[in-house]
Amino acid sequence: MKKQFAVIGLGSFGRSVALTLEGLGCDVVVMDKSYEKIQEISELVSYAMRADVADPDALHALGGRNLDGAVVAVSESLEASIMAIMIAKEIGVPFVLAKAKDDLQGVILKKVGADAIVYPERDMGSRVAKSVMSTTFADWIELSPEYSMAEVIIPEKWVGKSLSELKVRELYGINVVGIIQKEEVDVTLDPNMPLPAGAILILIGSNKVLSKFHKWK
Repeated sequence: MKKQFAVIGLGSFGRSVALTLEGLGCDVVVMDKSYEKIQEISELVSYAMRADVADPDALHALGGRNLDGAVVAVSESLEASIMAIMIAKEIGVPFVLAKAKDDLQGVILKKVGADAIVYPERDMGSRVAKSVMSTTFADWIELSPEYSMAEVIIPEKWVGKSLSELKVRELYGINVVGIIQKEEVDVTLDPNMPLPAGAILILIGSNKVLSKFHKWK
């Protein structure tokens, strides 16, 4: 049975979440007061509802959908976000993720019932900053405030050498957890295998250590 999610608010973040969930095979119902936004997305999701997200009756209408989760991506007001979270929990939604613009708003939304908080503007800014700081990495995924996973094309001077020979973990404090070749991921990388040119290594390490990687390659 498909998982069912509601996305409340169709700013750029809400729209992106809704389309991603739908693309992953979920049933997605979206709600926004903008006729234009609803029209734009109506054929791309399971159900699109034009309604004021601050209207309790409209939110209660979601109650019969047996939702697995809801994403509150309201951008117009903190009050509307609070209302949406409280009603989502009231109608029995087991998991509610809410968008916040700063730490104070995140604390408030957590207190009224949100199970998880995201800071899309801040997080995107952080990710862009990392990309700008170093073009070394093909991708960078933050696992926690201290640690990240990064993908890097195998440095030229590493080609033909093994991880055991390079002593990546001992010298740099970086764990190599996999390799990507021809779009196939191998997480059982032999530490004695010579590294091939053009492949991508999957690394995990502290942000502080990873940020210095370009100096070592």
